Amino acid sequence: METTTHHEDLHRDDTASKLGMWLFIFTEILLFGGMFIVYSVYRYKNPVAFHIAHEELSIPMGFINTVILLISSATVAISISSIQKGDRKLTIRMLVVTLLLALTFLINKYFEWGAKFEHGMYPGSDLMANLSHGDMLFFSLYFFMTGLHAVHIIVGMILLGVSLYKVQKGLVHSTRFALLENSGLYWHLVDLIWIFLFPLFYLIH
Repeated sequence: METTTHHEDLHRDDTASKLGMWLFIFTEILLFGGMFIVYSVYRYKNPVAFHIAHEELSIPMGFINTVILLISSATVAISISSIQKGDRKLTIRMLVVTLLLALTFLINKYFEWGAKFEHGMYPGSDLMANLSHGDMLFFSLYFFMTGLHAVHIIVGMILLGVSLYKVQKGLVHSTRFALLENSGLYWHLVDLIWIFLFPLFYLIH
């Protein structure tokens, strides 16, 4: 009887944590949804400026980052499926691959931003101040939204890193994997946000 109660308590905790993660994801969707609306309004008012400004971005770099995140979503999904089946080794491998992919994304973004900074294009710079109103709006939104997304990538890496550590220590396993599952949900959110950011900034027509 005591074992059953203990199991039910664990189940309630897992359910509550998953519900909490879904609520958090909902607030994040509202946050980025609001920014997408702001972007859409400014793009509607400044179509020519946004089109010209987007040509300063590297479509190949954005595409590569998109592929990286899509693959990372698959590796996270495999890690969750593996831990549910009790395959600890495959779970660890997939989490390591996911973290390496996330790091590669950030490195690519660093070089992309770095190229802009070298040319004096960054928030508060003289070059930004001298841009036309539409161009300034585009790059301000670009730096803010992709920068916020990069912060979410870092948070996701921390969550996945903690999950990896606990899998290695045996604290996350086939009967208790809520932490990894919630980390996976968060990571899918990060990927979904980028899937919207990529066409909005890189593929304007």
